[in-house]
Order: sequence, then C-alpha cells, then structure tokens
Amino acid sequence: MDRSQRLLFRPIKLRDMEVKNRFVHSATYEAMAEDGAVTEALINRYRTLAKGEIGLIIPGYMYVHPLGRTKNSQMGIHNDAMIPGLRRLVETIHQADGKVVFQLVHVGRQTTKDVIGETPMAPSRHRRDPSLFFVKPRAMTEEDIQVVIESFGHAARRAVAAGADGVQIHGAHGYLINEFLSPFFNRRRDAWGGSEENMFRFLKEVFGQIRAALPEGMPLMIKLNTNDHTPDPGITPDLARTYIAWLAEMGIDAVENSCGSGFSFMSAIRGDVPVDELVMMHSSWKKLLSRISLQRMVGKFDVYDGYNLEDSKAIKPALGEIPLMAVGGMRKVSHMEEVLEKGDAHFISICRPFIREPFLVKRIREGKTDEASCEYCNKCFGAIAHELPLRCYYKDDFRELLQKTQP
Repeated sequence: MDRSQRLLFRPIKLRDMEVKNRFVHSATYEAMAEDGAVTEALINRYRTLAKGEIGLIIPGYMYVHPLGRTKNSQMGIHNDAMIPGLRRLVETIHQADGKVVFQLVHVGRQTTKDVIGETPMAPSRHRRDPSLFFVKPRAMTEEDIQVVIESFGHAARRAVAAGADGVQIHGAHGYLINEFLSPFFNRRRDAWGGSEENMFRFLKEVFGQIRAALPEGMPLMIKLNTNDHTPDPGITPDLARTYIAWLAEMGIDAVENSCGSGFSFMSAIRGDVPVDELVMMHSSWKKLLSRISLQRMVGKFDVYDGYNLEDSKAIKPALGEIPLMAVGGMRKVSHMEEVLEKGDAHFISICRPFIREPFLVKRIREGKTDEASCEYCNKCFGAIAHELPLRCYYKDDFRELLQKTQP
C-alpha cells in the first residue's frame, strides 16, 4: 500500500524551502570528518539517507570555532577551507531530491583539553560533570563572548556559500547556547546572566548575526532544550516557553525541542545505558567515577513513544503557527500520524532509527513497515564516543571491536 497521500507525506514550506514530506533526519554526530572537513564516508552516508526519501536532512553538528569542537572527527564550518566539502555534501543530498539544513554549534564546556588544546570555556566556572567530560571550565571573558557570537555569523555565511537550504542553531544538550540560557550553567551577574533577559542575550546576539548572513527566503530554526534535567534547576518548560515567545517575536522559522546535557545525557537519548562502552573511553581515576555515575542511570531512562511530547505541548502556546519538530521516541507510524493530525507537531524528527534503517521513510511510504526496528541499545552512542564511525553496532562485541582498532 502506498501511503504517499497521508499527512506524513504532505509537503510543507519553511520560508522558500519546500520539504517533500514531514520526516527530518535529526542532527546526528557521525565521527567521520577529518580535521573538520567532509570525507567520502560522509558523502556516502548522506547520499544513502537522501535516497531513503527523508524530506529534510540535518547533518551532525558543525563547530563554528576551533575551541567549540567536542570531538576530533566532528564536521567544522569554522573557516572557508570547509566550504568546498560542504558544498559537495549539499549537492549530494540535492541530487536525491532532499533538502539540507546545517546545524551550527559551539560546544562550550562539553569538550576536553585534549581536543581543543586548552581548558574548555563556558558562561561560568561551575561544577565538573560526573560521567562524560569531567571538565571544570573557565569562565568566558567579554572578548570570548564577542568572538563566538561573530563566529556564528561567519559560519552562517559559509552555509550560504555551500548552498545549504537553511540553518539550525544548536541551543540544546548542554552546549554553549544552552549553557547561557540555563540558570544551572549560567551563574554570571553581568549583562550576560542573572535574569532571563540577560541569559537570553547571547542567543539573541547569535540569532541576529546569523539572520543578517542569510538570504531573505532562507529559514533559520533552532534546536532548544525544554528541560535540562540538571541536578539543580536549569531550563524548565516554563522558562523555555518564555524563550520561545521571544524567538517567535524575532522571526524563528521552526523549533525542534529536546532535553538533557552532559549532566543528564541519558534523558535526551533514552534506552540502554552503554556503561562499559563509555567507561572504556576514560583513563585512570575517571573510569571508576564514570562507572559509578553511569550505573546510577541504568533502568531510569526507558524509551517510550514521544518522550519529549509533553514538553512540546507545554511550549506550543508560545509557538503560535511556527512549525514544531517532534523528536524523541518517534518509532511507530500510527503514533507519528496521530501527532501530526492532532497538531502537536508539524515534522517527525528521527535520529537512531535512521542509523539502522536509512531507507525507513521509503519503506513507510511503500507500506512495508509500521515501526522502526531500532532496539535503542545505544551501542552507536558508545562507538562515536570512541571516534568509531557512525553505524548500527547492535550485534557487535564492542570490546573486541575496539581492540581491533587499536594501533
């Protein structure tokens, strides 16, 4: 049965960009770049995904500044040398009738000195995360802040030069913009913190720089935490609703809401906690602390259909007619259709199921499947933590695999 007439396959426009269906490839770190540059492996991955009929593809987050990189194999958009490879990536997706939006990020504190060559920075020098990075960052200076804001604008210009159809700001998952927005991370008492307006100021300035670099018809969207799930209060649905109302006034074109950070990353991804795989990325004393922290998460983050939807509903009044991308546990076709039909979201955003089934959308359209087959074992998450290229590792013996990759 061909499902092409259903709402899931009805085209939708964001400014001048028309998306042929309601499926979004949510940005997923691939661990496939070399010195920030696009590789053949990345081209092949996105060629396959585009042929799988995903309407809108958001590749893995691209760092806008060398100090804003979280991993060595992350894609960069931090200098003009990246443009030819990014242009080739765009052309590959366009050739298969897909649309592509670049996600721009500065990771802030969520990196290490080994990756960037110096102590990571954040709005405030506050607290060491207990399981992934173990970093206590340095507080950003006024000069740091201005450099990063301008870096987002330069990155947006490069996205336009590469032919991208749009730009998404990464304001979620504990990265730098999320850190400024969150009272858990942002303890400043200057013009960049201390009140909701001041915490929002960094994003407001970034938004202005990016919008100025984009053509009039090019959509600008954001991925935003609606719940930080941090040990002490951070962004909550109420605070997120305030931020989204301001973004709506500024002219944001779409919102993808998510949750979590390095302090609570399993709240964002759900499913099995890959304890052994993540512990193996650390050395010496960090192994024990990481294992203790990770073991506490086991059994607490089961996957259920649409696990971000309650927060999505909480922010809907602030969105008005602005499209919402629903991400998190979007597995069953019947549930996807229900979400769209009720108006709870305008797009279905998917991450891990596309790792295992790049042709999932095509199979749904052809009536060959009613549910994604991903088991949410999260071995893929463990793999990219070790800079192994993204793929489904469900059946792999991870320890044996890592031993084979050692020099």
